[in-house]
Amino acid sequence: MSKFFDNLETRSDSERFHDIGEQLPVQIKNAKENSSAFSEILKNINPEDINSIEDLSKLPVLRKSELVKLQSENPPLGGLITGNLNRLDQIFQSPGPIYEPGMVKHDWWRSGRALKAAGIGEGDIVQNCFSYHFTPAGMLSEQGVLAVGATVFPAGTGQTELQARAAAEIGVTAYIGVPDFLQIILDKGEELELDLSKIKKALVGG
Repeated sequence: MSKFFDNLETRSDSERFHDIGEQLPVQIKNAKENSSAFSEILKNINPEDINSIEDLSKLPVLRKSELVKLQSENPPLGGLITGNLNRLDQIFQSPGPIYEPGMVKHDWWRSGRALKAAGIGEGDIVQNCFSYHFTPAGMLSEQGVLAVGATVFPAGTGQTELQARAAAEIGVTAYIGVPDFLQIILDKGEELELDLSKIKKALVGG
């Protein structure tokens, strides 16, 4: 089994810069033509002028406060998506509030690469302790687990004793979630004299 997620990770620098140069104007053109918000935001940008990493500095910055305003004026996504709202599988809400689109197709959130880098893959049982409630973190992580061929235990947050017991009984080998909660689960497992020794890998964030 390759230690790399895909061939994008083994490109030479010249190949990577070439690919970026090809894709940037395509993506900017798509945004201008198919998103009402980006049509206005990028009105002074010629897509063909953005064809390198350095050219990204020419693009206007959309700040969080502006995003909240855009979405409140044109709910729920501020006209930022390219296409119709009804083609989405999910809509999430993050603090702000900010609403985010979601799809359930293979690794839509592109999180599989991070899990692969953390050594998680086929044969692993991953306890996903990011919330599945409102925010995209739980689903984002789950898609990555499935993309690397591992099995997900959608644990979510809270219920520490149940989390520890499930980890022991299922044979969890990897954890995803905030770092503090992993320590809490391990401490609870020790208190309950549970065997959590199979947990060897973790991908944490917060």
